[in-house]
Order: sequence, then structure tokens, then C-alpha cells
Amino acid sequence: MIAPGVTISIAPGATIGIIGGGQLGRMLAMAAARLGYRCHVFHPEASGPATEVAAEWTHAPYDDRAALARFAEAVNVITYEFENVPVEPLEALGAGAPPVRPSPGSLRVAQDRLAEKAFVAGQGGTPARHWAVGSAGELRAALGEAGGPCVLKTRWGGYDGHGQVRLSPGDNPAAAWAAIGGRPAVLEAFVAFEAEFSVILARGADGAVATWAAPHNVHRGGILHRSEVPAGGLIEAQAAEATALAGRVAAALDHVGVLTLEFFACAGGPVFNEMAPRVHNSGHWTIEGAVTSQFENHVRAICGLPLGSTALRGAGARMENLLGDEAGRWPELLADGQAHLHLYGKREGRPGRKMGHVTWVG
Repeated sequence: MIAPGVTISIAPGATIGIIGGGQLGRMLAMAAARLGYRCHVFHPEASGPATEVAAEWTHAPYDDRAALARFAEAVNVITYEFENVPVEPLEALGAGAPPVRPSPGSLRVAQDRLAEKAFVAGQGGTPARHWAVGSAGELRAALGEAGGPCVLKTRWGGYDGHGQVRLSPGDNPAAAWAAIGGRPAVLEAFVAFEAEFSVILARGADGAVATWAAPHNVHRGGILHRSEVPAGGLIEAQAAEATALAGRVAAALDHVGVLTLEFFACAGGPVFNEMAPRVHNSGHWTIEGAVTSQFENHVRAICGLPLGSTALRGAGARMENLLGDEAGRWPELLADGQAHLHLYGKREGRPGRKMGHVTWVG
């Protein structure tokens, strides 16, 4: 880990290694290129949005330690674009390898839904009521204790509604347990919330922190549909408390880079939902809507550069995801002189798949 107050600058012209080849990696690589960095993507699939804009690409499984070691030798700093990558190969790179930022420690906490709830609670946060579940019998007992609607989530893996089952009183616990593959899980009680929001911050190697306005997030089918700033209402009233918590979490992890915490805005205060140790879908509005985007500030942070301003460029911004065949709206969106269209170059538009996004500023 980097000692507090110590900054190791990686100057423009260096190579940033990005583990993961999705759209977040693509936007990271594009932000890095603007600052004069090259990017080398490590990605196991045959193609990916990030591989199309990177200078180099290592095509290998995430747990291929030999390939990862060669990748590490070719880059000056390593980062990742999503959290479902094996931690052990990164930890095994050794003392001579380039820094991994954020650290594998942040990755390990965020990968385990039970561990992240305990970690955030230890920093003064309030997660939803939850129970660790290791069998269908334990699920039945936890449902009886919950006494109301719940959601069952696998402890590891899963995103955008995958690896989750909603349960109501009277539902068959055995069927729900089978639906998630009989894997260790967390049962969460439903939260009575007014709105959902996220706190996105960037933390530098020197401990400096920059935060953006907290967006109001609207989900459909477990997938983010829209993010909007300023959020207003109860979110605006609770954003300072949630942001302070996010700052404590980042400091406790000695996190370097962008960190995202998702919250429910509730009558009794913000309730923590999930954490992502990376750039986040709800921060895409920052590309056009803020002076410095989440992607640029992530690059700045991991390279030891000063963080840029996170101030709004206009009165506000709204971002909407384009899922599946919604990307076919591109002619209409390009005809809108106020729309900023981003298409990720994915070849197949399956239902629910994130194909792009569009942002309006002001």
C-alpha cells in the first residue's frame, strides 16, 4: 500500500494496464489518451469495447498468472474496470510489479456482499437488515425472521440484477435457493425508500479526495435506467452524510482511484446498498456534465496527478442508458442538438445489455 502523503507520479507517455475489456475500460482508455497515456487491456473474451481503443491487448483468462505477469511487465500501473476478477493473481504479482490501483484489498472487500456490508457498517454506515445464508434451510429460517419481502443475492458475482431473486412471504425458499445455484448468499430485507442515489469520489495517492454531485438514480428491472443531477429533495438533504461515509470508507481502504457507494434515501437517513471500487454507470453524466469526468479523475488518481475539479458545467445533467435495441435510436439522438451520444461498439444488442448511453447537460 502507498503510505499516506506519498505520491508516486506516473507521467504522461506511460502505459496504463486495464484489467477488463468492457465499456468502462473503453471510456477509461479514451480519457487516458487525452492526457497522453497509452493503455494496454487484459481481457479474456474474443473482443470487447475497450480493446478497440487501446494501444495493446493481452487476450488471456483472468487467472492466467503467466500472462498476467507478462502484462505487468509491459505497463506502469494496473487498474481494473469491474470487480469480478480474481484477487489472488493480482496479489501474487510481487514487489517488483507495478502498483495495482485501487489495491486488491478494495477489490476483495467489494467482491463479497457480506464483507462490504460489515466494512461499511464499521465506518458508521447503515446497511439494510440482512442475513448470511448458506443453505435452503438457513434461507427458510432467515425469511421467517425477516417477516416480509426480501431479495436473495449471491455473496460473490452478479450484477445488473443477475444472481438475485426477489421473495415474498409464502414463496418457496428451496426454489429461490436453486435459482441462484445453491451458492452462499445474503438475504436482504426490502427497504422503504424515497429514491436511490450514489456517491462517486476520486481519492488520490496522497489522500486528496474529490466528489461529484450525488445523482438521483432510477432503475428498471435491476438495471440503471437514468441518473440525474442535481438530485434535489431527500437525496440533496442526505448527500453530505453519505459523502462523508464514502470518504471514511475510501480512507479505511487506502483506496486510490474512483470509488462508488450506492444508497437508498429513506425517512430515517441514507441506507447503504452496494459498493463498487471503480468508475460507475451512474457517473457517466460527468463526461460532459462536470469539469473533470470520473474517468479522467480515475486516471489522474492512479497516476499520482492532481485531481481535477468536479464542479457542474451547467445547471444540471441527465444520463440515460441505451439497452439492447435502444441503441438503434442513434439517428434520432444525433438529430437532437443537445444530446451527447456514446455507443460502445458492441456487436450484439441483447435485451438488457448496455449498448451505449446519452447525456443532456443543462
